[in-house]
Amino acid sequence: MKRILTASLHHESNSFNPIITGRDDFSIQYGSELFSVLNDSDSISGVVKTLQDAGYELVPTVCARAVPNGLVSKELYLELKEEILVRARAAQKEAAIDALCLSLHGSMRIEEIGEAEGDLLESLREIFPTLPLFSSLDMHTTYSQRMHDFSDGYVGYKCAPHTDCFETGVHAARMTIAALEQGVKPVSAWVRVPFLVAGEKSETSTEPMKTLMNALRESEKHDGVMAANYLMGFPWADSPDSSVAVLVVTEEDESLARSEAVRLANLFWSHRGDFQFHTETYSQEEALNVAFQAVNEGPTPVYLSDSGDNPTAGSSGDCTNFLKLIVKDKKTGSLEQPILYGGFFDPESVTKCSDKVGEILELEIGAAFDIMTSSSLKMIGRVKAFLPAWGVYKSDLALFSSGGVEIVLTSKHIGFVDPQMFRDLGADPAQRQIVVCKLGYLTAMQKTVARRSIMALTEGSSNEDLGSLNYSLIPRPIYPLDNFDFESENMVCIHGRQRRGC
Repeated sequence: MKRILTASLHHESNSFNPIITGRDDFSIQYGSELFSVLNDSDSISGVVKTLQDAGYELVPTVCARAVPNGLVSKELYLELKEEILVRARAAQKEAAIDALCLSLHGSMRIEEIGEAEGDLLESLREIFPTLPLFSSLDMHTTYSQRMHDFSDGYVGYKCAPHTDCFETGVHAARMTIAALEQGVKPVSAWVRVPFLVAGEKSETSTEPMKTLMNALRESEKHDGVMAANYLMGFPWADSPDSSVAVLVVTEEDESLARSEAVRLANLFWSHRGDFQFHTETYSQEEALNVAFQAVNEGPTPVYLSDSGDNPTAGSSGDCTNFLKLIVKDKKTGSLEQPILYGGFFDPESVTKCSDKVGEILELEIGAAFDIMTSSSLKMIGRVKAFLPAWGVYKSDLALFSSGGVEIVLTSKHIGFVDPQMFRDLGADPAQRQIVVCKLGYLTAMQKTVARRSIMALTEGSSNEDLGSLNYSLIPRPIYPLDNFDFESENMVCIHGRQRRGC
């Protein structure tokens, strides 16, 4: 039985967020613990289940995942990396490893080090210099030359929001099987497209992404094309690798890889002016006014996205400016139901709410971490509910009611992606007139509740106005910050078993 080594590191790191992401922020499984968390919605599960079904023995090392946040702790990353390498060496000593199939994010960044993926892959290649090595990637990968040089091929998600994670893991596993069973020696070509775009302008159910993703799927129907990818980058990280990347993996056909990568890059560049917000979008003041008007018109609930402080885009989740605007507005108190707000990463306030359900407290909410964007807000109100160790990341939750708003407070940096959080706190979002979430575009789960969705252009580490961010490392020129001509033919890099680099 052939043995496949696997590992998984998933984190999207926002360099504008002052929080350093540490051990308490991660869900980590070591070795065989991975098999207890397999599901039908993530890429590592797609990798494992596909390879096991094909008769391979899986050798798991480390699986670590956290909600997007600030840069990852150097100490933690080096510990996780060493654990992967130690387990990899031990597995190789026990019996031969035949290939590696990984599940990586692609935009995980480490304090003082930089990119995690290229660093990890380079070290794995020192142990396994000639074995097939493939990985799934998040669509928002910030692709680098190191990643290109030290892997045989990648496949990224094609759906945003990411509803095809499991299927992408399956795809990566099948590429691995092709290398092992058919002797395929892949060739990869990539083109760096100097472009920054926020996810809220690149949902794949809308144009131009719908056309671009269909082009990838058509490319993958060609004989010899193993995977075609648009890796969109992550705009809230200041990195020398920041860009969109077009990556094509073929079966030993350098000419095909090159021509497809150039063609797809030119197609992408031709649509550069078509990216726009598809959610109804306004300044934060106008968004609130439109939401109140929408309540009068019906139907409800009306969802408002506090987009500049979106923890699932790596923001701190504790900026208060939009909350201050809501509390100050007299129309807030005239609603039939309090506005439901999800929410604020504020461990100190959560601790104060513990064992205080039903009591009146004075809290200073927010600005526990990002003290540059906003200041804390002093509020007197009632603790409506408290939940210990909620969800995958075991965050304590409190529901605090004050000033016509019921606010979810969290002890850990988590996303407000699932309306079940509200329900578990006794606050059914379907019964509210206005629900505020620190999100950009709504997740599929929140969309099932929302009758109207409005995005407020608020402030924070995930500010949608990319021109307002203090970039210092990104290569220039880059669109839309600069206007320039782009020739994809001059930007092609090739990698194969016999060749690396540009």
